[in-house]
Amino acid sequence: MSVSLDPLERKVDQILAVCASLRGENQALRAHVAGLEVEKAALALKIDTTRERLEALMARLPEE
Repeated sequence: MSVSLDPLERKVDQILAVCASLRGENQALRAHVAGLEVEKAALALKIDTTRERLEALMARLPEE
């Protein structure tokens, strides 16, 4: 009885290709998330600065 391992070998090759593709996609997504975190920090700093400026301006307004 001769069993061919070709179909199994093809499936293993397909799985390895999918794993490699997913690994690359995961790496790209991690890099994207890191960039978004940097952008988020910059925007949070802008918000804090703007809030401080607005609070300073409001403090200078005359009381009603």
